[in-house]
Formats: sequence, C-alpha cells, structure tokens
Amino acid sequence: MARSQTEFRIPTAPRSIEKGSSLAKLLDTEAIECLAHNIGMVHRTFDQKRFKKTAHDGLEPLGILDRGHHLAAVLREYLPTAYQDAINILLASLTPPQTATEDLGLAVFFYLPHVSFIAKYGLGLDDFDTSMQAQYEITRRFSAEFSIRPFLIQHQKRTLERLNEWAHDPCPHVRRLCSEGTRPRLPWAIRIPAFIKDPSPCIPILEHLKDDSDLYVRRSVANHLGDIAKDHPEMAFEIAHQWIEGASEERKWLIRHAVRHPAKKGHPEALKLRLLARPTSRKR
Repeated sequence: MARSQTEFRIPTAPRSIEKGSSLAKLLDTEAIECLAHNIGMVHRTFDQKRFKKTAHDGLEPLGILDRGHHLAAVLREYLPTAYQDAINILLASLTPPQTATEDLGLAVFFYLPHVSFIAKYGLGLDDFDTSMQAQYEITRRFSAEFSIRPFLIQHQKRTLERLNEWAHDPCPHVRRLCSEGTRPRLPWAIRIPAFIKDPSPCIPILEHLKDDSDLYVRRSVANHLGDIAKDHPEMAFEIAHQWIEGASEERKWLIRHAVRHPAKKGHPEALKLRLLARPTSRKR
C-alpha cells in the first residue's frame, strides 16, 4: 500500500538481523529517502534532492555506526547553522514514540543519525538543555544510549543529575536510558573511563531501578551490574548481596543475570549468589 505524502515515514526492516545480511543496510537508500521526506515535511526549504545525493556519496563501504556518523555530518551541512534550529527541525520530524518495550525490531536504527548528530554537535555548554531534551525525545523512539555518553564524559555532574531525575519518568524507554547509557562498558559504544575506574556515581540510579515494573529496564540494570563486576567484582557482589535481602522473584532473576559471566568462570562468590538467588517459583 502506498503511503501518504503527508505522513512521516520510517524504513521497513526485519525484526532481527538475518543471516548473511548487514546492519549497515538499515541506513541505506530507503532510510535516506525517509529522512529527506520527514525533514522536508517540516522544513520547506530543505533541499531533499541534493541532500540525498550527498548522503549516498561515500556511504557504501561504511558499517552501521559509521553510516550514522556520516549521515549526521550530511545533516549538519543541509540543516540551519544554528544548532538549536537544526535540533528543532529534527525533533519536529520524528515519528510517534514507541509504546512497546519488547520486539521493537530493527527499523528504529533509522534514528542513529539523529543521536549521532547530537553527540557530535551538541556538546557545547549553551546547548546542554537543548541536547538533553532532544535525547529524551529520541530515546522514546530508538535509544539515546550512544549519544548520552559524550555528555557523561564532558559534563558528568549535570548529566547524572538529569538522569537521576529521568529514572522516575513514566516512560520505560527513558528509565532504561538512565541505566543503559551509564554502563561503563556498553557494547558498540565509547567506554566511560571515569565509571570504569569508579562506578559509584551510577549506583543510586541502579538502586532506584532494580525493582522497576518493566523487564526491559531491569535487564539493563542487570547488565550494568555485570559491567561493574568486570572491573570491580567485590563491589558488584556486595551490591548483589544487599539486594538479595527481601528480593522478589524479579529481583532474584536480575541478580542471577548480573553475575552469570563470573559464575561461568567458576568465581565462588558469583556461584554463591546464583544459589542464593535461585527462583522459588516458576515465575521469572
């Protein structure tokens, strides 16, 4: 069915990566077409034809993350020079927020250029509030876990203050960002050296979210605690022991998930925690 010329678009994509295919294809011709169309809907002087031509130049050999960076640079060229004006256009071109938290599929990678744009061009002190609001909106459609990390590196105190506020947000996508974006060793993303050295500034976020109502959020907390266990096993095991006290079945699952890697290596404390957190019912 043909889609209306007056509606925002997002590319078609599989639910999961298919054998023999590349994630890079998620940011290919259709994504560029959708990006140009959506921006053109809200920014009438946007030169869609030239944008699409420039977007394709040099795109083919790039992987998915580099394609996100490449398209962000092209957006910088064709959007207004003032960062806030450019961000307002990007936000106005967004499709509706996600309501589900599971089986989101791969189409959401369409917003990788948007978060790349924020991470590359929005780090100025005067742009902080604009960038944080933009990431709040985009994480409800994709995830701002990649773009939030440069802010944690350059503006740690202000960013953590905002994330501690967002940990109480009604949207599970926003709450998950608070845990996932602060992971010291988030896969695919730049590491946060300060949190690898000392994870303690993030512990209040994990404490608040450990009993979150959504598995999507609790899984992120478990993975974050697992990251901590790679560099500070004693700290991670101590936190897990504290969380065992009065733990629900959901929290027990979180603890087992968090220490699964050191347990596979035979770490006695991790094995002990897995035993203490064993389920007492069939409910996860």
